[in-house]
Amino acid sequence: MGVTNFVRFEDDQSNVLYGEVHSSAVDGNLEGASVTVLSGDPFTGFSSTGKESKIKKLLCPLEATPIIMCIGLNYARHAKEANLSVPSNPVVFTKPADAMAGPYDDIPIHPDAQSQLDYEGELCAIISKDAKNVSESDALSYVLGYTVGNDVSARNFQIPASVSGNQFSYAKSFDSFAPIGPTVLLAEGVDPQALKYTTKVNGEVRQETGTDDMIWSVRQIIAHLSRGTTLRRGTVIMTGTPSGVGLFIEPKGTGFLKDGDVVEIEVEGVGAIRNRMVFEK
Repeated sequence: MGVTNFVRFEDDQSNVLYGEVHSSAVDGNLEGASVTVLSGDPFTGFSSTGKESKIKKLLCPLEATPIIMCIGLNYARHAKEANLSVPSNPVVFTKPADAMAGPYDDIPIHPDAQSQLDYEGELCAIISKDAKNVSESDALSYVLGYTVGNDVSARNFQIPASVSGNQFSYAKSFDSFAPIGPTVLLAEGVDPQALKYTTKVNGEVRQETGTDDMIWSVRQIIAHLSRGTTLRRGTVIMTGTPSGVGLFIEPKGTGFLKDGDVVEIEVEGVGAIRNRMVFEK
């Protein structure tokens, strides 16, 4: 059987390596876990070295990304809670490369982004090779694998039309506002529309969904994003968030994140990211 997942990590000698996580360990805290060391890289392919190593520090699974493409309003129950009609095409916005962060990293929050800070748990797809004008039938062959993401959002820059002009990107593009990980579940044999995931804030479940609630499937998203536009290898696609975001928790304002809050998002078979919000002074 071939490699099914990978992580990127530092060992005790501060070597940066790739490893395959044993299935029994995926759902736990991976720092300190033993993994099988892999040779190769995510885009040319991996092979097992047969050697074991321990994770001292778990890193972002991708060393870099050209861009993070994001889909808004892509879960039926989320559209209902937001009382928004679904447009005829996916809502698309972007995050810059420096928004990407590691699965256990603290997320620094600029003072101007602290008043209405929110989480959005998401399934992410990673593009394996340059893609342009891809058909829905071929779309999944351009997916390297799937991982967990948090579309961290400063709602005070997103919601008021007088502030944002109804644009999403600025509110979601601060450095480290897109932590991903902990593993990448390689795409072969995985149905991205048959996964379940949860978002917790300080241990309290806020979001719980199956990806079958998506309005646009991963296939449809890739076909749409690649229409006349090249999706470069390593592009991360955040496929949308389900119902339960802090913005819509009653009483109003009580669902937003505070200094020190820990957001944990877990996708079955991928594991969980856990990120603490750290308000800058």
